[in-house]
Amino acid sequence: MSAKSVPFVSVSYARNGSSTKANAFGMRPMQERAYEKRGEQYLLIKSPPASGKSRALMFIALDKLNNQGLKQAIIVVPEKTIGASFHDEPLKNFGFWADWIVQPQWNLCNAPGADNGGKVNSVKAFLESEDRVLVCTHATFRFAVDRFGVQAFDDRLIAVDEFHHVSANPDNKLGVHLGQFIARDRAHIVAMTGSYFRGDADAVLAPQDEAKFDTVTYTYYEQLNGYEYLKQLDIGYFFYSGSYVEDILKVLDPGEKTIVHIPNVNSRESTKDKIREVEHIIEELGAWQGTDEATGFQLVKTSGGRTLRIADLVDDDPAKRDRVSAALKDPAQKNNRDHVDIIIALGMAKEGFDWIWCEHALTVGYRSSLTEIVQIIGRATRDAPGKTRARFTNLIAEPDASEEAVTEAVNDTLKAIAASLLMEQVLAPRFEFKPKNPGSGPTPGYDYGEGGYDPTKCNVGFSEETGQFQIEIKGLVAPKSEEAQRICQQDLNEVIATFIQDKTAVERGLFDEELVPEELTQVRMGKIIKDRYPELDAEDQEAVRQHAVAALNLTQKAKEIATGGQGGNTESTNTAFVDGVRKFAMDVRELDIDLIDRINPFGEAYAILAKTMSEDSLKQVAAVIAAKRTGLTPEEAKELAVRAFRFQKERGRLPSLTSADAWERRMAEGAAAFMRFRKEGRYE
Repeated sequence: MSAKSVPFVSVSYARNGSSTKANAFGMRPMQERAYEKRGEQYLLIKSPPASGKSRALMFIALDKLNNQGLKQAIIVVPEKTIGASFHDEPLKNFGFWADWIVQPQWNLCNAPGADNGGKVNSVKAFLESEDRVLVCTHATFRFAVDRFGVQAFDDRLIAVDEFHHVSANPDNKLGVHLGQFIARDRAHIVAMTGSYFRGDADAVLAPQDEAKFDTVTYTYYEQLNGYEYLKQLDIGYFFYSGSYVEDILKVLDPGEKTIVHIPNVNSRESTKDKIREVEHIIEELGAWQGTDEATGFQLVKTSGGRTLRIADLVDDDPAKRDRVSAALKDPAQKNNRDHVDIIIALGMAKEGFDWIWCEHALTVGYRSSLTEIVQIIGRATRDAPGKTRARFTNLIAEPDASEEAVTEAVNDTLKAIAASLLMEQVLAPRFEFKPKNPGSGPTPGYDYGEGGYDPTKCNVGFSEETGQFQIEIKGLVAPKSEEAQRICQQDLNEVIATFIQDKTAVERGLFDEELVPEELTQVRMGKIIKDRYPELDAEDQEAVRQHAVAALNLTQKAKEIATGGQGGNTESTNTAFVDGVRKFAMDVRELDIDLIDRINPFGEAYAILAKTMSEDSLKQVAAVIAAKRTGLTPEEAKELAVRAFRFQKERGRLPSLTSADAWERRMAEGAAAFMRFRKEGRYE
């Protein structure tokens, strides 16, 4: 077996130390930003793992309890282990005016018993008590709301941690409850998440509910740029054939502090014997020396003579696993870099797991949810003394022609690419797009590069302080309504997440040689915007579409330029991305929206894939996808007909089937198919 490296995206940051510095109240920048909005009834905090969301909530909750007349605060976390993030905190020591205290009996994450039994009774006892703060799991909270009704929580703060577990889907109980709380309008809600998109591409909140939330956004760029030590983050993919355990040391460096997530037992990558897989990894690392009595860690001597301390969280024996788990959480060891070297996990050590020394998150097998990948990467992005570089590696089985499961393998590959594209988007600075018109001028605080702002061209400004681009684009539709403006400012990554999880878009973008890019950037993205934001009018839907496509395609172009068209494996400075966007804007005659729509968003991803996957596998993937290709659906024909109508309004003629322009021909085909489908009664 050989593991082939997929060139990684490598982002470097300035390390100016700002995101770790505290103000007079002991608040870091994200916490300060959230605290400024403490008076809002509905607050959504979008901020990366390790940016201090738990403490931000403590500050806000204490203000709501002491100054805003709320009776109690209920903190709701997805699993018991995350309850530890809300233990007592002596905030006065750092300059705040109150300490955070949770009475032991009200941290139900530590209590014995079932979520729908004794713990629900405890919630009732708490609601009737004079105490102020309760911590429980999402499950306990759902059962409590079912039993006591939403009115039992009037005049209280409900804080939902890891908010992406919620969904607007009617099957999602927590989502339904939140809708009821918002309709009753008597409770305050603070929602917190490190990734406001779901792996199933469902919306987290219904649009009318989401519009009620005031949002605090703190980006990965701001956080990593403001760290003291960590300055580089690499994201890589490796394809292998055969069994992963045979060759895991090609990507696992025993000298790096690593969390290995082995594959789910139901996945293609699993050997179906997780215990043997762990033993095999340990054997590959060196000679087993026994178990540490105090912690339960496995001791392994490498060929170089070093003894590794390995925490096995896969073992099903509760006594063993609980001892290892407790040793990892030991507060006395939190700042001890030598406490543990490698953690091997299956379902554990993901969201909310705090090990600041982790330098490498190595994940075997594709993870079905983009959210899960963001959470796993978050394990490695903590700042710690001496830790200058962190990386995430995904080890994926290469599709094999002899396998019956080749279609599944192809799907895994496409999902891995989608995750990679999304992470590039999440890690990049934020974009603000402006229509270029004769009255355009520079904005204070932005650097427009050599020669400064040029009124005759489309300019690219960058603010080092806020980590934000300002890009002028000719022909760009500006959002009119407040909601469309909010989406363009805050939700472009969520829109892009939905688009890159659209299987048809990814398949065609990567493997359809006859693809006209506008079919993806205009038709597919247009449909996603319509489905996601049906309440926006056509012009605002078009504005959101253009902004999302511009953000995705400019990120891809900047990456291509920053890596010199090599598809990665080049370390970039923290200015390379900014330079890449600038260079692209300067290299084209004019940065207009038609030009941006003509870029295939998946072109650069294909260039990377072609360098890493064997030629046979690549051909085979293309063949599997080509075999599924179908003609236009009535819905696609309708969307193309709408575009053809716009074309006619602008040009005074219908698109031609014989045009030299591929997009014009496609619109003409769509309009003809639309007329045919209408005749057949397909739209009735």
